[in-house]
Amino acid sequence: MMAPLIAMAAAAAASPCVDGLCNIRGLEPFFDKLEREQPGGVAGKRPLHILQIGDSHTAGDAITGAWREMLQARYGAGGRGVLAAGRPYQGYLTRGVTTEMSPGWKVTATFGAASAPPRPPMGLSGFSLTSQRPGARIALTANAGQMFDRFVLCAAASPDAGTLTIRTGDRIDRMRLDSATGRAECKTVTTSQPVFNVEVVAEDRPVTITSWATFRDNGGIALSNVGVVGSQLQHFGRTDDAVVAEELRTYKPDLIVLAFGTNEGFAPVFRPAEYEITLRTQIGRMRRLAPGVPLLLLGAPDASSRRPEMLRNAAGMAPTYCPEPSAASVTASSSIPPGQTRIGTGRLDNLLADISAGDTASDDLPAQPPVAAPPVSPTWAVRANPIFPPVGLGAARETQRRVAAQLGVAFWDWEARMGGVCSAVRWVKADPPLMRGDYVHFNSAGGRDIAQRLNADLERARTLMSASR
Repeated sequence: MMAPLIAMAAAAAASPCVDGLCNIRGLEPFFDKLEREQPGGVAGKRPLHILQIGDSHTAGDAITGAWREMLQARYGAGGRGVLAAGRPYQGYLTRGVTTEMSPGWKVTATFGAASAPPRPPMGLSGFSLTSQRPGARIALTANAGQMFDRFVLCAAASPDAGTLTIRTGDRIDRMRLDSATGRAECKTVTTSQPVFNVEVVAEDRPVTITSWATFRDNGGIALSNVGVVGSQLQHFGRTDDAVVAEELRTYKPDLIVLAFGTNEGFAPVFRPAEYEITLRTQIGRMRRLAPGVPLLLLGAPDASSRRPEMLRNAAGMAPTYCPEPSAASVTASSSIPPGQTRIGTGRLDNLLADISAGDTASDDLPAQPPVAAPPVSPTWAVRANPIFPPVGLGAARETQRRVAAQLGVAFWDWEARMGGVCSAVRWVKADPPLMRGDYVHFNSAGGRDIAQRLNADLERARTLMSASR
């Protein structure tokens, strides 16, 4: 098997893409660190840190949470990573930890009703909490698998700012934020043994918290998901450079994943030229604020709508109408075995029984899901009130692909790895379903499936790059 592997590695070195992952040379620093990581972790060693910034796909943690579990099961648990502090909105999901927030805090966001100016400084999480009275409290309790021995709290120092009390296990620390000038500040608290709990209390004058994080320095992996529901990349641009720079310096990500594009593609009007400027600006900004840290841009996934205005929300793009099944065409199927990503043996197999699924596995490489064509069964047809991907979504994705290639940023073709255009319909209609009925968001089963596909593509690219040296 080594000769075919070496041949494929040479082809990978000459080609910008490996399966759904393009421009893989940009990920080489991260791959090098991952190859040196010891399965099960190493005591006293900082974990590798993946930081994903995005919209509701990121905030919901269905995909990042499943990816985190896969990586931590293999390499060891390095903590829950970076989170928006407290509970910034109703329905806030914090997989692996439970968070609490008392009354007495004002929440500010980069997007939505809580984003009206004037805004206090905001960082990576896209939210800030400002205490309104003494005794305002936030707390975090970790599940058994996410115990931590390093806690980080990031806040805004300024004239007349107050003080925070930090209780970590049995330890008590204070963070004084009064300063002659405004600046971002992160405080790190380490404990001699892993702990479950941390509590932060505002003592006196107002304080503004921008994020917090828990890590376990035992090697392994920490995967942070910081996302704002409904947000676009332009909204992330509202975060403060000084705050983001200090947080990046403290949190030390080894890979930054940008996962935007869905909300841009569903906007009433999508303007490719304006979006390209935003995309180039934010990529350049992250490279400036986190020099040397590899970037991975996730292309917008397939999604669909029946709203007529989505047929014309971008100029020059032809709409694609998606076939839908009759009830009889959807059959039961088994769940995907752990670690399996091939469509031919997964949940979509029975649903797409009329599609040939080739086997690309080898003894040396992880199995890859083939790209599935739209269904051709006569039981699938375009309805009178058709469903379709918004034309702006395709335009956003093509802008992402082109800019990533020009700037040498790694790009993952999420739509292709779902099966291509109109695949969201098939994921919704799968039995059991893999996407929610809005044809946009993934449920927990679909999140695991996407995480498996992304992780398998990254593993394959890493294997091929290693063999090409």
